[in-house]
Amino acid sequence: MANLLSKYNRAKEVAKGSCKFVSFEIEDEVVEVTNVDDANDASGDSGVEEIAMVESEREDVNKLGELQNIRDKYRELDEENLEFQPSTSSGVVSELLDGKMLESLSLNQRPAVSDLPYHKKLLNDSSEKRDPKLKRLSFDIKLLEEKRALFKQLTPAKKDEADKDEDVLLEPFRPLTEDDKEMIADALSNSSRRKVLVTHENSNIAITGEVLRCLKPGAWLNDEVINIYLELLKEREKKEPKKFLKCHFFSTFFYKKLISGKTGYDYKSVRRWTTQKKLGYSLLECDKIFVPVHKEIHWCLAVINKKEEKFQYLDSLGGIDKHVMRVLPKYFMDEVKDKNGEDIDVTSWQQEYVKDLPNQENGFDCGVFMIKYADFYSRNIGLCFKQEHMPYFRLRTAMEILKLRAD
Repeated sequence: MANLLSKYNRAKEVAKGSCKFVSFEIEDEVVEVTNVDDANDASGDSGVEEIAMVESEREDVNKLGELQNIRDKYRELDEENLEFQPSTSSGVVSELLDGKMLESLSLNQRPAVSDLPYHKKLLNDSSEKRDPKLKRLSFDIKLLEEKRALFKQLTPAKKDEADKDEDVLLEPFRPLTEDDKEMIADALSNSSRRKVLVTHENSNIAITGEVLRCLKPGAWLNDEVINIYLELLKEREKKEPKKFLKCHFFSTFFYKKLISGKTGYDYKSVRRWTTQKKLGYSLLECDKIFVPVHKEIHWCLAVINKKEEKFQYLDSLGGIDKHVMRVLPKYFMDEVKDKNGEDIDVTSWQQEYVKDLPNQENGFDCGVFMIKYADFYSRNIGLCFKQEHMPYFRLRTAMEILKLRAD
């Protein structure tokens, strides 16, 4: 619209001869153009062209009128005490005619209230409100860090827990020494068949070379080897009570005796097995109680897990035994009543046939699986072994039994 002023001047001259009256307002000033004698100012031919020009210029005048309306809108905003100073009409027309941007006339523009953009002012105001809280929080964090550093200085250095856990998991798999291997080979040789290799005093179990040969690959474990190994598990707990759970290990004959009655349950037949004089503790004090279960040609393990309030059944072939799950709760209630004089309610205890456990892949390693279930559970670690570990476990069991000679 840079040519608007020149067009306006021409339109004004033409309008004088073509219109009786044209009026528009600029800055509170009315401009009037009255009719004059056009006989001397314009000819007939030029009059038609001039009228067309007037129509064109009227459009421009209308645009000026729209600008005036915009100015009026800003005047209303000014009356509402907004900090905004509208430019004069002449200034508006001047900016328009000079081709300047009309952004300053936009009704959507927020009046300037400070030198900063509005969103930044809001952000600064919000930050100022948060500053005290942030400073207080920063002080608290710094104080806690100082306390933590002081605590580290005063606390004796401890072995890293991760290393400790790793040692616990690795200990059941410690490699045998060459001396251990030679000792085992000699004990399992034909020349040692008739020899009494070990006698366990507390259980009065004697282990000959013939009995120990059940630990050779492919053989079934016998009662003597299983029972002496379970005795060793109890003895290691007594030596290092902080390293192992407090457990009781019944012999392989206990469960057979317990279910020997006409009704399939006979507490009286095993009542004297757990006297305070024999054990030095009551079963109620134990975290876990292990019960070997022999099913003619297969070994399983039942557990009275007081620590987790469960009755558990572990079968390396994945089997179940509902009779065991009926007998053990009844036995434990009778035992606690007889030895401790308490009525214990085990109706809410879980009965679990443990499924996530190592399974045997042959027909002769069930006894080894059973005693290692007891070994790992008494350590309070997961059953982190497999079928491939069975040859090693057979040799290690032989080594641990034979070391009774050195003790």
